[in-house]
Amino acid sequence: MPLVTLGISHHTAPIEIRERVALSSGDHSDILKSLLAMDGVEEALLLSTCNRTELYCSGPNPDPDSLLGWVHDSWGLGEERLDQYFYDHRDAEAVRHLIRVAGGMDSLVLGESEILGQLKKAWAEAREAETVGNLLDRLCQHAVTTAKAIRHQSAIGDEPISVAYTAIVLARRLFSDLDSRHVLLLGAGEMIELCARHLMQHGVTRLTIANRDFSRAEALASALNATPLALADLDEVLPNADILISSTSSDQPIVTLQAVKAALAKRRHKPMFMVDIAVPRDVEPAVDKLDDVYLYTIDDLQQVVDENLLKRSNAAEAVEPEVEAAVASFIRWMNGKRATDSLQTLRENAHVHSRELVDRAMRRLEAGHDPRSVLEQLGNTLTNRILHAPLKHLREAAEHDDLDMIATINRIYAPLTDGETEPRENKE
Repeated sequence: MPLVTLGISHHTAPIEIRERVALSSGDHSDILKSLLAMDGVEEALLLSTCNRTELYCSGPNPDPDSLLGWVHDSWGLGEERLDQYFYDHRDAEAVRHLIRVAGGMDSLVLGESEILGQLKKAWAEAREAETVGNLLDRLCQHAVTTAKAIRHQSAIGDEPISVAYTAIVLARRLFSDLDSRHVLLLGAGEMIELCARHLMQHGVTRLTIANRDFSRAEALASALNATPLALADLDEVLPNADILISSTSSDQPIVTLQAVKAALAKRRHKPMFMVDIAVPRDVEPAVDKLDDVYLYTIDDLQQVVDENLLKRSNAAEAVEPEVEAAVASFIRWMNGKRATDSLQTLRENAHVHSRELVDRAMRRLEAGHDPRSVLEQLGNTLTNRILHAPLKHLREAAEHDDLDMIATINRIYAPLTDGETEPRENKE
């Protein structure tokens, strides 16, 4: 049963193309079942995220071109062809691709862990829709297990590589107990909201959001269960801030050296951690010279992000041997399954001939024919029927100079060596 992956991702297509084939969250069972209606497809799984849409199919002959046509029809893309943005993988390449996807090695954010949960969800949906069989079920299990092992053994997801999350990690290095700290956020944009959510995930409950437009501060504070503040009142609350993160659109510093000195005096010089993500800067540069202030700018954070990204890249490169070992392991299992299926078919065909010829021989014996003659005819006829197909293929191979086929048939029908055993007799 060949294995095929057809997909589109951030590696091959811009967002305006990806969003045309992305699927909203919900029940995908109808789509999965329509895949099984295609010729050559017996198993199907659909993985759709903001950065990728991928089909994993198995069956007698899942054809990538047919799958691509199905995508265009199913997504209503009209006559415009998006073929250039899609990729396809077969067998070992398809296995390798899914393992790398599950491990976050193919993600836009290298080493991110969200994709593993998304794969598990896609797997569960396909099982619910009954569109995965033994092969894809085993592949998903193998990919998830390998991805978990890679994360456990390497540092591929250890270091933060987003600016917002890096700010929180640095804060934890100074204050291990973030849950008891007062955090002051300046601004009400996307970056501040992202920082706020990261802080809340780390146990912060004393959160104040200050913004020049008080209504926006109120709206964000309400969504996050924080306290809103007008930016004009900043100096009053600054002494209470253990952590300050700022990202406003001001063209002048709003946290001055004089204000921070006054705040430190009221705090009896307890340390303050400040992150200035704004460009131009919100915090006056001279603040960095104060002994009790730990100030990081966007450039400082980006340097940490770049260093961490290099660490993740090195970790991803280091686990490539584990990925290859996992691919080889699954391919061995898949080839073994194919061999088992082929052997089962051969046995079933041989038994069909055997039962038919034995029944015929029994009728001849009951009719009084010579037993030796009956047995000789049984043996000759059974031999001819079992060898008919391979002999036909062998003659065709010779006519077309197909030396590989000839060598394969010779290997299959070569006599056993002295050290090999004959098959056990069926005494039933």
